[in-house]
Amino acid sequence: MRTEEPVQRGTPDDTGDTGEPGGTGGRAARRAVTVFPLLVLAAGAVGLLFPGGFTGWGGAVPYLLGVVMFCMGVTMTPRDFRGVAQRPWAVALGLVAHYVIMPGLGWVVAHLLQLPPQLAAGVILVGCAPSGTASNVVTYLARGDVALSVSVATVSTLVAPLVTPPLTLLLAGEYLAVDAGSMVADILKTVLLPVFAGLAVRLVAGRYVRHALPALPWLSALTIGVIVTVVVAGSADALRSAALLVFVAVVLHNGLGLALGYGAGRLARLGEPGSRAMAFEVGMQNSGLAASLATAHFSPLAALPAAVFSVWHNVSGAVVAAWLSRRGR
Repeated sequence: MRTEEPVQRGTPDDTGDTGEPGGTGGRAARRAVTVFPLLVLAAGAVGLLFPGGFTGWGGAVPYLLGVVMFCMGVTMTPRDFRGVAQRPWAVALGLVAHYVIMPGLGWVVAHLLQLPPQLAAGVILVGCAPSGTASNVVTYLARGDVALSVSVATVSTLVAPLVTPPLTLLLAGEYLAVDAGSMVADILKTVLLPVFAGLAVRLVAGRYVRHALPALPWLSALTIGVIVTVVVAGSADALRSAALLVFVAVVLHNGLGLALGYGAGRLARLGEPGSRAMAFEVGMQNSGLAASLATAHFSPLAALPAAVFSVWHNVSGAVVAAWLSRRGR
């Protein structure tokens, strides 16, 4: 699942406990990215084995996502926004690539695999979500352009209320009824408000917040784990029969997104570091948001692709980052 994944932002350096990927907070984020897939797998197993224990928890998912997005806001700094102003064309390219490639791939995969309506809508909704926050750390591990990664991820999140609902309506409307207006309101409440609240806390009490930064990736990862448990518990019976189909759809969606994102960077002549950043900004999604929206507007079954994506894109991102890092620049 923006973190749907461990939260960590900022350009890497070696300044110590700054919350940057090069400091203590960055080391915590890298550990969280490594452990996160295992944590989410365990969370999914709990939901699958004990679904009755989480009956009625669906209404808590938006609030849990709000916790994740608040953590994201706390880790943001003015540097994230300065990066947008310094290279607006590159950020715009990343934004367009993200919101064209992944939604389009979601639609193609749904048609190619002839997914049932609920699963098709869920896959498309994952594609229409903003970038995943773990993409910043994975870009760093891949020796990519972290500043570009942070800028694209930040802007894709801020514009999500304007982009995600109409894209979902356009591409998933043939499968299920989509209330785009209600979806806009939900994204504003569960994404933008918590992000800006976290940013305000960072600006007002940055001196004190800095000491808590190493714990934020773990809080984010644990919260996403709870979201996955609730989503899986809500459709445990369906998961047993559709698990392979969902997994194939997620692997295709994520793998093609990483490849086409990298290709877009090469075509735009962003250089090797920039192309690596583009790969992860396009291929890694805020599956936590997708799961929340799917649960609220469609069904728990429609949220399954987001739950599986949350695990898989961290695994594939870490593997691809390790391979790219060994290749050098």
